[in-house]
Amino acid sequence: MGPLTGIRVVEMAAIGPVPLAGMLLSDLGADIIRIDRTKGGSSLGDNPADITGRGRRSIAIDLKQPAGIEAVLRLVDWADVLLEGFRPGVMEKNGLGPDVCLARNPRLIYGRMTGWGQDGPLAHAAGHDINYIAITGALAAIGRRQGGPVPPLNLLGDYGGGTMYLLVGVLAALVERNASGKGQVIDAAITDGVVSLLAYHLTQQALGLWSRERQNNMLDGGAHYYDTYECADGRWISVGSIEPQFYTLLLEKIGVPMEAAGLDAHFAPARWPALKERLAAVFRTRTCAEWCALMEGTDVCFAPVLPMDEAPDHPHNRARGSFVTRDGVVQPAPTPRFSRTPGEIQGPPVAVGQQTDEILTMLGYDAAAIARLRAEAVVK
Repeated sequence: MGPLTGIRVVEMAAIGPVPLAGMLLSDLGADIIRIDRTKGGSSLGDNPADITGRGRRSIAIDLKQPAGIEAVLRLVDWADVLLEGFRPGVMEKNGLGPDVCLARNPRLIYGRMTGWGQDGPLAHAAGHDINYIAITGALAAIGRRQGGPVPPLNLLGDYGGGTMYLLVGVLAALVERNASGKGQVIDAAITDGVVSLLAYHLTQQALGLWSRERQNNMLDGGAHYYDTYECADGRWISVGSIEPQFYTLLLEKIGVPMEAAGLDAHFAPARWPALKERLAAVFRTRTCAEWCALMEGTDVCFAPVLPMDEAPDHPHNRARGSFVTRDGVVQPAPTPRFSRTPGEIQGPPVAVGQQTDEILTMLGYDAAAIARLRAEAVVK
């Protein structure tokens, strides 16, 4: 049983950060009920490829009908946590705002996930991950010197600055509730989260050690000892030999004399481009497998760059069990790992409304009331 066993979560169906948050809470033992729409919606339903939708129950409710809102409020009475990812004001318009919900359930943790936040001049504008990371300064720093910034998938915004900070807020509020007995509202904005993730880089800027030009900094692909390189077979490897002892070992392994690329060049950005060309020429002389045989597992700080479909077969990932296969779908194993209360995948993705009757019965509706809700298309 996971560490969150006994925690009850209502998840308003959404895209981006909220489904991943629900998946992680479920993997850690929480009981998740997702409120889906009766018409349309973004969920992949019972498709086993809907990895972030695993481990829930689903009830489909029409939020435009008063009887539907009443059913949601009964779920609020049941819940410890509510997660929603609508634009600011939508939940209030539906009669499900935090004031209403906390009045019914003062212990409720009300987690609000948006891109821009609950207030500010952009709060009500549409946006996606790329826009949110753009105004923080993060996107401008990612990419090659020639060409424009490169979107880092949606890992930095939706999931790093979004999901993870939403979960930090929810879990911290649950801990605080143990002392106060009271719930509260979490305003998690992707823009805020990404700014927080930039703490180290803002430190570099404050110290005068950060250049606005891409690939002119140590961690942005500027340094010759911290980048990716193409091999003879067209595959790629990564090196991250930041510390002097690791850099020295790198030069020894690849056969570049210390006098040609010594430690005096390690923190000399003006010399990085020429040294990068030299290392690139060396790495093109052998295949990825040959470089792995020479350097993987050493203190060079080295790893091959693997496509996602190959990553599960890497010996380290296999040994750790980082990936699991369920219903023919390769997916992440529950993480992090706990010594006493390990997490587990609680079940496959569910179809929209698959447990509607079960959940309504749990909430106190009898068979006649459920039939009436169905007849009036309040639920599906």
